[in-house]
Amino acid sequence: MTQPTQTSTWQQRLTRAWIHRGWLAWLLWPLSLLYGALVAIRRRLYRLGIFRSEGVAVPVIVVGNVVAGGAGKTPLVMLLVRHLQARGLQVGVISRGYGRQSHDCREVDAGSAIADVGDEPALIQRSTSAPVFVAHRRIDAARALLARHPQTQIIVCDDGLQHLGLQRDLEICVFDERGIGNGFLLPAGPLREPWPRAVDLLLHTGTPPAFAGFSARRTLSEFALKADGSQQLLADLAGPAGLCRKPLLALAAIAKPEDFFAMLRAQGLTLTRTLVLPDHYDFNSWLRNEYEGYTLIFTEKDAIKLWPLEPDALAVPLILAPEPAFLTQLDAHLDRLLATDPTPTLSLPHGHTIT
Repeated sequence: MTQPTQTSTWQQRLTRAWIHRGWLAWLLWPLSLLYGALVAIRRRLYRLGIFRSEGVAVPVIVVGNVVAGGAGKTPLVMLLVRHLQARGLQVGVISRGYGRQSHDCREVDAGSAIADVGDEPALIQRSTSAPVFVAHRRIDAARALLARHPQTQIIVCDDGLQHLGLQRDLEICVFDERGIGNGFLLPAGPLREPWPRAVDLLLHTGTPPAFAGFSARRTLSEFALKADGSQQLLADLAGPAGLCRKPLLALAAIAKPEDFFAMLRAQGLTLTRTLVLPDHYDFNSWLRNEYEGYTLIFTEKDAIKLWPLEPDALAVPLILAPEPAFLTQLDAHLDRLLATDPTPTLSLPHGHTIT
């Protein structure tokens, strides 16, 4: 049985209100008008040069979305980094490090405390071995990354579509099955900014796609991982008992936990219990004794924080598989960018014009 927290229950209610223009959405609609005005004023201040948009000497790819909540940005960032690495490019990643307790600019490494760098940057660094820097201002992270790793040829920014202080050369917008929801801006709807707006690539991770654009399929890996790197086939855990001597407890501290549970069940796993925790939950108050009778199974994002407490628990990687045409179009953009600036220099910045 899923055990929602009060926070997650409120988030679920608001998320449901964002799907249709019901009474709650209309109640919040006047606030969304104020929010939209602030967004428009801010964009105009950047366009007029009153707020400064800064660039770096290598191409920057921003992966983000225009709706609140998870849509698959971080898995796409990891896929892009691996794709770029396969092309022989030196890739770096920057992020704000959502949920971290520190406020400085710092590099993420294997010894970084999750509280200091954030769970998603730590997952990206562990899974790709690319240099990753976090900072409140993405431009600070980008500059620190290039200073520490001057061989970097391209930077991928995890989130930051609305972070206009950083110039970018390629924008990738990610949607899930929600699309734009009820079409209202926050807080009456899910939109962080008005849609439609110009982007270079549009990827849908939901089924079916919400509207025109490239599509991607999200599936779970065929195996789960333990903290020591050993693997356990999910097929061996399927059925009422499987090879697992303890009942399965699936937990998730992500934006859409029920999607993860559904994918586990689709693999044939019997979940005796499910536990929903707030997105980016830090597990500082985790009570180990309460769950000794279960085998825990969770996402890689949760594993970054939970493995130090539960090293035998199972983390199931999420696999994002875009349609081939998406990567073909991406490579076409990359060829253009790298032909324009084939080697890192300290010259002109790149970036879209703010309109």
